Amino acid sequence: MSGKIRFAPSPTGYLHEGHLLSALYVWAAAKKWNLKIHLRIEDHDQSRARPAYIEGIREDLAWLGFKHDSESIQSARNDVYKVALQKLEEKSLVYPCYCSRKQLLADNPQSETGEIVYQGKCLHEPHSLPLPHNLRFIVPNKVIDWHDLRLGDFHENPKLQCGDFPIRDRDNQWTYQFAVCVDDIDENITHIVRGEDIRNSTARQIALMEALGRTDRPIYLHHPLIVDENNKKLSKRELAHSLRQDKEAGITPEMLFGRVCFKAHLTQNNAPLSLEEAVALVANTLPPL
Repeated sequence: MSGKIRFAPSPTGYLHEGHLLSALYVWAAAKKWNLKIHLRIEDHDQSRARPAYIEGIREDLAWLGFKHDSESIQSARNDVYKVALQKLEEKSLVYPCYCSRKQLLADNPQSETGEIVYQGKCLHEPHSLPLPHNLRFIVPNKVIDWHDLRLGDFHENPKLQCGDFPIRDRDNQWTYQFAVCVDDIDENITHIVRGEDIRNSTARQIALMEALGRTDRPIYLHHPLIVDENNKKLSKRELAHSLRQDKEAGITPEMLFGRVCFKAHLTQNNAPLSLEEAVALVANTLPPL
């Protein structure tokens, strides 16, 4: 098999152990399934992205020994996103939403995970009001059947999961959901391996990609996460310890690979591992295609 997979960190902080585990899964999948690796810097959130973090991603990956075949950065792709938005506008699949955060919480139910399920209040409102607004994608009211190579089959209706969701925010920034779908189409991503915390986004992303004209779906695998002592996933918002701090403290890449593989229950101890050994361990957990 041939195709392309992507590793797509956001430069809103330095890489941490969760990113390292995800990278191991991506590089292992590329090795096992004979895929090209694309590095995508997902800096769509310009309010939080920092140049130092962008360079930090590149520097940390090089230090760890991860090599990729191509690279892109979302902040340089505005024209691509504009063309994609025009496609949706021509199909009358977007509309402005003037609801504040307070209104969204008051007027809409929430899912089991605490996500707002937007009920379409602004769908039939006048669309030319000179007020701050985001743009929402009209989600089709249908069940999306899709398969995860690790977790199995899912049958989900994104209209019930989240409702019509934003593709551009009130500050005219492209949202994660929109940018990632446009990128996956434009960059010919055939396989998506990412953390299981993003699994709930899959059905809505499939719906958006289909609206944008994609007919062949990516192959999906959502990998397990490393969690802290409170069973919470590692997060830059929660100030997770960075790999850069480890490097400055004299920790070697081999020590990090051993520690992360142990925390991910891939080994019985945290003995140092080479990159090749760590990738091979993860590859052994992946199914054939």
